[in-house]
Amino acid sequence: MIADALKLVPASLTKHSGNNRMVLAYVLALISLCAVFLIPPDFAFSELEAHILLQLKLPVLLTAVMVGLAIGAASACLQVLLNNPLADPGIIGISSGASLMAAAFILLAGTPFGLAIGLDSLTAYSINVLPLLCFVGAFGSSLLIFILARAMGGAVSAVILAGIAISTACSAVIAWMFLVAPPSQLQSLTFWLMGSFNNTTWGSLSIAIPVVTICLCGVMLNARRLNLLYLGEQNAALAGLDTRRFQTWSLVAVALLVGVSVSLAGSIAFLGLLVPHFVRRVHGNNNALVLPLSAILGACVMVLCALVNTHLTTMTLPISMLTASIGAPLFIYVMIKGAPKFQS
Repeated sequence: MIADALKLVPASLTKHSGNNRMVLAYVLALISLCAVFLIPPDFAFSELEAHILLQLKLPVLLTAVMVGLAIGAASACLQVLLNNPLADPGIIGISSGASLMAAAFILLAGTPFGLAIGLDSLTAYSINVLPLLCFVGAFGSSLLIFILARAMGGAVSAVILAGIAISTACSAVIAWMFLVAPPSQLQSLTFWLMGSFNNTTWGSLSIAIPVVTICLCGVMLNARRLNLLYLGEQNAALAGLDTRRFQTWSLVAVALLVGVSVSLAGSIAFLGLLVPHFVRRVHGNNNALVLPLSAILGACVMVLCALVNTHLTTMTLPISMLTASIGAPLFIYVMIKGAPKFQS
């Protein structure tokens, strides 16, 4: 579809080695997928179908787009920050931290412990509280991974080991929560942790859309500074970049993007690993192009998953089941071919 969309973009619009044309092609592909999702061929603009469109399908579509944009851009940025081509919010534990905070809020609110610490009083404000808690969990886990990796020398393997440790610890805590949670909440939480676009509302989207938009703009505007990190921290500092401040700011932006995506749709597997890999293999390592293309392609994949759930199945499948089913074979292919190396 992206190749077909590329043919529709006039060559006269290209500048800077075709980068503008490529971004427009990805945008056209995303718009085409959104149109197919919203308005199928047999759609008739009756009052009932208009209500379904505005109250059911449009929130699902916006959730898919926001989650894809957030995870795609956050993962591409994170891989450069950690100097690790295999960095992914799910694999290295950032999504696990966000999921832990969300699970604690959802599961413990109705328990005696939750009543004792006042969590039940916050359930009425869950639209505002859940994204904040997910951000705290994502930022806390990413900061801890960053500190542990530095303590172990900052090698690529150190980041992976620290991420696995944090992810395992968060998963263990969630498993213990399952033992004390009310049975009525277990099924919904399990489905939520595996990813779903059906738990969102216009209220949660009204918070998520501005946050994701601001963070995406901030990350995109700093793409050229992110390119300096390819040179190493010392060389980037010699080039005039305050690396510590920039890395801290970027981690906050990544944590916000991951936290908002988890609060909207739960944990999504493999998306953040595969999308930046594909973009870098095809289009190189310039983050001025990698970041927007990773965001748009991530949104395309999420809309495709929403299309599968809406039109091709009789039941609602967890999003992580779909992405992992596609992602695992592709990940094996990437391992066989070799992970892409970062080059300036």
